[in-house]
Amino acid sequence: MRLTPEEEAILAGEQGETRARMLELLVGLGKVYGAERLIPIRSAQVSGASYKTIGRYGLEWLQQLDARVAVPTVLNPVGMDRDRWREMGIDPGFAKAQEEVIAAYRRLGLALECTCTPYYLYMTRYGDHLAWSESSAVVYANSVIGARTNREGGPGALAAAITGRTPEYGLHLIPNRRPQLVVRVENGAPLHDPALFGAIGYLAGKLVGGQIPLFEGISPGRDQLKALGAAMAASGSVALFHVAGITPEARIFSYDTAGLEVITVERKEIEAVLGDTPVEAVALGCPHCSPDELGTIASLLAGKVARIPLYVFASRGVIERHRREVAAIESSGARVFADTCMVVSPAMDRFRSIMVNSGKAFAYVPGMCGAAVRLGTTEECIRVATGEGTEGSRNGR
Repeated sequence: MRLTPEEEAILAGEQGETRARMLELLVGLGKVYGAERLIPIRSAQVSGASYKTIGRYGLEWLQQLDARVAVPTVLNPVGMDRDRWREMGIDPGFAKAQEEVIAAYRRLGLALECTCTPYYLYMTRYGDHLAWSESSAVVYANSVIGARTNREGGPGALAAAITGRTPEYGLHLIPNRRPQLVVRVENGAPLHDPALFGAIGYLAGKLVGGQIPLFEGISPGRDQLKALGAAMAASGSVALFHVAGITPEARIFSYDTAGLEVITVERKEIEAVLGDTPVEAVALGCPHCSPDELGTIASLLAGKVARIPLYVFASRGVIERHRREVAAIESSGARVFADTCMVVSPAMDRFRSIMVNSGKAFAYVPGMCGAAVRLGTTEECIRVATGEGTEGSRNGR
């Protein structure tokens, strides 16, 4: 790789041992993937934040580092709401260990937003080079915003944050962002609820693996795009997708699909993913809720009471800016938690069955929480949580 004089100096240890180790990691990654150089990044997003996932050895590694991040860097969700962990039923021993993880990241200079949706809090623009690691954030940044990031591992993203650089390979290069196959959705009635786009993503992710799909036959908005991409990243390893006529790079690539394999997803397959089995809890906000999603949940809960545990997850910044919607949701007995989510918090491990409106959660909950999982629309989730029935109208959703 071609390194600048400044990078050579960092590698030689002139800015400290930690920064040298981090750059050495990035150079090694770059050599593996054939990168010719390192490029500056606008921001980073680091996973490996919940003590549930990194454990004691991950914490010890973090505590050995001695440097501060060089670019704005957001931390992924941790294992609990930092202010309301007792209300979540978190064990004090876990809370203590989680606070140590947070303290280690604070010492490195990370912004402790603890969210998988950093794009709601910080301006990210088309063409920005990033080093993000949370799979749903990566696919959103690449696909919906048109920024450029590979799906970084936690250490790689942290190394990029500390040095302000990442190897130029993969999705940082425009030719590598071309669609590799077409997914045609035959949906009949229009689709609206994000859960249905999560179901499409769950199915498509299993079919396309890590390839870059171009979707035809759907017209999703931003929340639906978020649900679609997050599910594909979870059930497959999709880091970028295009939607004809919708996403920013589709105008560049949608004409160039001749000869690509076409996969069809039918409406009956989408409906088949939705379930109707009994559940013990309902969890919404995976990825974290947008302001519009909080508003929808508040509206659906108006005048109703949650009969089983109903948890809603959003970033602290979004919660603080939308206190009216949060208060309306919590007046039903539901709880809105920051900093964490249903997948990485041990708070959800006590339930044997959980209902979600997220294809991403549908893919992760069985393995991460040890619970059976049911996917439904947001409206169905509220109906189940408030004891009003298990079925909602599925026509035209």
